[in-house]
Amino acid sequence: MGEQPIYTTRAHVFQIDPSTKKNWVPASKQAVTVSYFYDSTRNSYRIISVDGSKVIINSTITPNMTFTKTSQKFGQWADSRANTVFGLGFSSEQQLAKFADKFQEVKESAKLARDKSQEKAETLSNHSEESGRETPSTNQASSINGTDDEKIFHVGPEATVLKTENDRLKSAVELSNTNAKKWETELQTLRENNARLVDALQESSANVESWKKQLSTCKEESDTLREKIAELEAQCAEADQEKQKNAQLTVRVQELEAELNDKEQELDNLRKQAEIIPQLMAECESITTKMQAAESKNGELEGRIGGLQLDIDDSQQKQDHMKGELKKFMDVLDGKIDELHEFRQGLSRLGVDN
Repeated sequence: MGEQPIYTTRAHVFQIDPSTKKNWVPASKQAVTVSYFYDSTRNSYRIISVDGSKVIINSTITPNMTFTKTSQKFGQWADSRANTVFGLGFSSEQQLAKFADKFQEVKESAKLARDKSQEKAETLSNHSEESGRETPSTNQASSINGTDDEKIFHVGPEATVLKTENDRLKSAVELSNTNAKKWETELQTLRENNARLVDALQESSANVESWKKQLSTCKEESDTLREKIAELEAQCAEADQEKQKNAQLTVRVQELEAELNDKEQELDNLRKQAEIIPQLMAECESITTKMQAAESKNGELEGRIGGLQLDIDDSQQKQDHMKGELKKFMDVLDGKIDELHEFRQGLSRLGVDN
């Protein structure tokens, strides 16, 4: 089946700075895919991550490795074969916990695979030693007992068992030789992978130096841009102030234009009124003449009224005098009427008496 992915996640990949062994150097510009792979033919596990066409993690997991959580979202492990330390930054604590659990699970599986391989190798080694010890004794028995026919005649069943065991041991040795060739092939493959990883590490180191230079250049450019931005912001502030002043001046100009329009309308009205002024002057002169004539008439009338008032006063005095005389006359008349009444009463009494 070859290598198959058994777990995949996404994280930011870092490697320890080879010069300081303290600082982290980003191996990817953004979060990339990080996967566990299982090789069924070799019974091995690897962590692999690729950024574009560049392999940034190729770490074979061994039982001696340990994954350490250094923060809530960051973990690391050391790879002695790659001679580096890998670090992963996750977006959440849950992703970090899942990756750590999977690392422990794969580590245990790798340990079991190593133990089985050691047991198998020890078994093959023990069988080889037993085969080496038993083969000479069989030869000695053959030489002592005579020819092969004699050996078969005397110890036939034991020879058959030994032959069967010998065939089984030969098959085991052949299998061991086959496995040894296979392991040699795997060892050669690992050496080639190690060489490629060394080349990649050297290339990454060179890239790190280049990135450091680019970073310093970018920092200088950033400082220059910040200064320019500060200058532009100051200019923008001045421009905003000028815009505010221009806006205020525009409003003031509009107000003055409105006032000017009002004044022009008033001036037009005054001009129209000025055209009417001669007519008004003529009317005023006519009215003034009429007023003078009326005043003269009023003077005459006042003179007449004065005369009439004097006449009225004289007539009033005369009337008052006549009223006084009339009153006196009425008083006298009343006295006379009373006397006449008394006289009539006296006459009536005299008539009665007579």
